[in-house]
Amino acid sequence: MSKPIKELVRKELVSRFDGVKQLAVVGFTGVDAVTNHKIRGRLHAKNIEMTVVKNSLARQAFKAVGLDVASEMLDGPCAVAYGADSVITVVRELLDIKKDVPNLEVKSALLEGDVFGAERIEELSKFPTREEAIAQVVGCVLSAGANLAGCLIGPGGQIASILKTLEKKQGDAAKEEAAA
Repeated sequence: MSKPIKELVRKELVSRFDGVKQLAVVGFTGVDAVTNHKIRGRLHAKNIEMTVVKNSLARQAFKAVGLDVASEMLDGPCAVAYGADSVITVVRELLDIKKDVPNLEVKSALLEGDVFGAERIEELSKFPTREEAIAQVVGCVLSAGANLAGCLIGPGGQIASILKTLEKKQGDAAKEEAAA
């Protein structure tokens, strides 16, 4: 590849990775073109991009966009997957695809500056996404309020039931006196 072509490819990679803070590195050795196309279509439906990279050019692009940590993740033929709302979603989808395509390998992932190697990918897939974490926090906050409301309403309901019963008895007693 000539130097001008390499420079064009590097600039394209810089523009693609600009703003990316979370990504996954995927090994695709042994995946045929038709399967690769299906994988890309499935990822695109989930708003995930997968870019096959030349490692040396990708390292230069990562350095240019401030992802120096991601440079060490590149080893052998690989592609970079990024997008969706989180790398957790990307990893979950890639692991789901791996069930159908055993040659696909999720080599590593980058989340908040932390590198997750192949041995920790499964662990990463079990992390909650941002939306899931927010939902868990909101659920915890609301459950405390619901428990407090239940504690306040429960005794009040019992007192109201007792008063209603007493009122009914007094009404029945007053009717009996008036009848007598």
